[in-house]
Amino acid sequence: MKLRGGDIIRFILLLSIISLFFLPKSTFGQATKKEVYGIVVDTAGSPLKGVSVHLTSSRDTLFTSTSATGYFRFGRVLGNDIRISCSQIGLSILERSYPLYNSSTAKLDVGKLTMFPHVSLLKEIVIQKYKPIVYKQDTVQFNLEAFQFDRRALLEEALKALPNVQVSRDGSVYAFGKAISSVKVDGKKFFGGDVLTATRNLPADFVKSVQVIDFYGDEATAKGIKSAESEKVLNIVLKEDKKKITFGQATLGGGTAERYLGSIGVNRFDNGKEYSMVSSMNNTNTNLFSFGSPNGGEREREMGELADFADPTDGVNKISSIGASFSSPLSKKVNASGKYSFTQRNNNTVGNSFLQSIYGSGKGSNTAISNYEDYKIKSVDRTHKMDWDFDMKLSSKDQLKISPKLSWTNSTSRTLKDRRIRNNRLSSTGKYEAANSTESPAAALNLFYVRSFDKPGRKILYTFHSDFNSLDKDEVLSDDNTAIDSSLTPPKVTNTYLNQMIRSNNESKNIQSRLSLVEPVDLGGVLEINYDFDYTRIDASRSTIDNTLQSEIDSLSLKYDYSFANNKVGMVYRQDIGKNVKINLGFAVQASELTGALTNENIRTSYPNVNLVPSAGLKWKFTKDEDLAIDYYGRNNQPSFYQIQPVVDNTNTQNIVIGNKDLKSEFAHSIVSKYRKSMTRKGQYLEASLAYNLVNDKIVANRTIEPNSTVQKTTYRNTEGYFDLKSYYLFTASLFSDNLQMSLNGNADYYNNISYVNDKKSFGGHFLFTQAIQFRYAWNDIFEAELNGNYSLNRATFDWPVRDNITAHSGIVGLGSKAYMGKHFTIGLELSQKFNAGYSSSWSNINPTIINAYMEYTFGRNNLGMLRFQGFDLMNQNTGISRAVVGNDILDVQNNRLARYFMLSLNIRLQKYPKKS
Repeated sequence: MKLRGGDIIRFILLLSIISLFFLPKSTFGQATKKEVYGIVVDTAGSPLKGVSVHLTSSRDTLFTSTSATGYFRFGRVLGNDIRISCSQIGLSILERSYPLYNSSTAKLDVGKLTMFPHVSLLKEIVIQKYKPIVYKQDTVQFNLEAFQFDRRALLEEALKALPNVQVSRDGSVYAFGKAISSVKVDGKKFFGGDVLTATRNLPADFVKSVQVIDFYGDEATAKGIKSAESEKVLNIVLKEDKKKITFGQATLGGGTAERYLGSIGVNRFDNGKEYSMVSSMNNTNTNLFSFGSPNGGEREREMGELADFADPTDGVNKISSIGASFSSPLSKKVNASGKYSFTQRNNNTVGNSFLQSIYGSGKGSNTAISNYEDYKIKSVDRTHKMDWDFDMKLSSKDQLKISPKLSWTNSTSRTLKDRRIRNNRLSSTGKYEAANSTESPAAALNLFYVRSFDKPGRKILYTFHSDFNSLDKDEVLSDDNTAIDSSLTPPKVTNTYLNQMIRSNNESKNIQSRLSLVEPVDLGGVLEINYDFDYTRIDASRSTIDNTLQSEIDSLSLKYDYSFANNKVGMVYRQDIGKNVKINLGFAVQASELTGALTNENIRTSYPNVNLVPSAGLKWKFTKDEDLAIDYYGRNNQPSFYQIQPVVDNTNTQNIVIGNKDLKSEFAHSIVSKYRKSMTRKGQYLEASLAYNLVNDKIVANRTIEPNSTVQKTTYRNTEGYFDLKSYYLFTASLFSDNLQMSLNGNADYYNNISYVNDKKSFGGHFLFTQAIQFRYAWNDIFEAELNGNYSLNRATFDWPVRDNITAHSGIVGLGSKAYMGKHFTIGLELSQKFNAGYSSSWSNINPTIINAYMEYTFGRNNLGMLRFQGFDLMNQNTGISRAVVGNDILDVQNNRLARYFMLSLNIRLQKYPKKS
């Protein structure tokens, strides 16, 4: 077998990385083993048996328990700066530090350690074996003192050491299979809840514990009940001596390929008050803001792609950002918080796409239009955001929360495309060019009020939401095409040219309101009566001008008003059956009306509808660590403006779109089940979910092909038959010892897509399957590694116009390792190999190998300075591919991404403690 140069390099690097797992301990330096021992007694001086004793040092994390005489001993202590913690149920935790002890030969006798009774016992179960975890009803708390990670690191690195918590390359955080949507510090939003700002600014050694909370919303919390969906919120509990501190960081770096990085952040915590300011400029896709938190509802698919050490952002980006936030009590009854941020992103994307549209008519028995495009896109996006929260306790029975938001976005872009379209013996080549400028101001107001009464459990709740969004867009485009019909002799050649300027304005207004009365009834049940109102209005106008003739095209211009009103009255009854079973039954009547008016043509449409909406839920808690939840609920989905606007949109001459003013709103039925089991003694956790979704009056595309051409036309209609089935599981466990952790997760989703092709109904099955595995290994404070693997299958099948299937396979294997060479040096290596099959054969570099390496040196007082040299994408192969299936379309996309560079950076951590510390 012959190996090419690149293959030899990959083989040698992979062999070198794997060999790190088998290096003898002496490789990382010699250390004399020391002995630490002592006796634990109670306040009467009697020895305590079975006390959990935890010893940490600069190089150790050790556990033992006391004998019948209260004696404990650690015989293989390597490090200095020793810290001992003793814990037993019913007694207060005892901690002792010996920071000045650095003898390399002597034994350390800590003497008698006296433990005092605890004033109150915790109701929660605290697992004190290696990884202490507190399990509450909707909260899992991790005590960071029990986990191994670099204490000099930021919180993002510490989170990677927690079981069931994963961090992707772009900084997104996932806990128990769902994305973290918001972050709090000591129960209050930090920087408006922005995830990246918290994880990439807070030092890990400031944090006492991390809580992962299932948050069902303010309304559900006030009612004491749960809705069908929750979001994951991270609450960071600071150490007592870090609750009043000023800290920050400054980073400056430069490298090859004109790469640069500069950031600065200053934060002040003052016993519940928080003030922060951060700023950054870079072209390495290093984000300090989340640019919009991930959605807390549906599980994010990126969690299964943790094996990929490539940068996941398409194109090359220059990012500038600045932001400030505060959180502070204004009075005894009012607490306020606010955030302002500005970001500017300059993006340069070069890529290509391959679109297959499957039809069954036209020339030839099996017609499939293939559209291959090479494109270049340059864009600049500038966004201002301001968020506030005011929490007011009006009285002992009245609470009010007001949250206003403002944002403004300005975007400019320029797109160039070379297009090659083929339909059997019909072909078309063309050049497309577009330049546009948009402005989009937006505002929103959220209000929540709750009133409690003397009767326990009786409450009135009111929620209000209103938002306004506007989009002004000016677009200049040209589309030059040459079509050739080779079925004729001689071939027929047709040239078309489009040169237009389009000015559009869309304004959207939405109001949502909900009033609920909660009333306890006999036998421990709770009855809720509620009324919901939802109103959306869209005012849209578009003016299309032919630049060649310098005249407006009336048939392509419009002024359209559209509104959707929804009223729902219902009731829900909830009942606890014993201690372990909870049920709820509900019923509602939902009346909706969709109206539209085409002003310039005096056309009005109206569609009223009434839905009966039952709901039901069951939660069965088999044991304190095992439960099953099943919920059913229904909802309305209204059509978008672009689906109903009845005017031709030919900005893409090869795909003309026209809306359907007679569309009805969809109605979806959803059944969601979730099973969870914690096996704390074994260090195992299992979670599985199965969801079924059936949609009546599903809005689908109706695609037709123009006779003897490569031009497609899209409109929309309602139909029946759509459903989807989604499932996923997550399993974590310790293997052999607590040093080796395994995590398995996977999902299988099936979509029974409905579409219309040439006015005939087509059923298209779409199957997505993903399986991921992760191993984490930690060897004291010397070495840690993470091995990831991921496989995904994307398969689309069609029953008409031809029986066919299109399948793509993807696989990733990744290995990340880090070694601590003494107190100051750290080296790290990341390697990932992608395997892709079934994509466009014309693509290059479809199986990229990504290798990143770095070396860090810390210095100064408390190692607050760090010098870092890193190499990114050493093989210079980073690229991104993706596949999307919609109706009878299969779209494969490949874009450029951040490639090889080397960078030297300096980071200085700033900390100032109060004088009394």
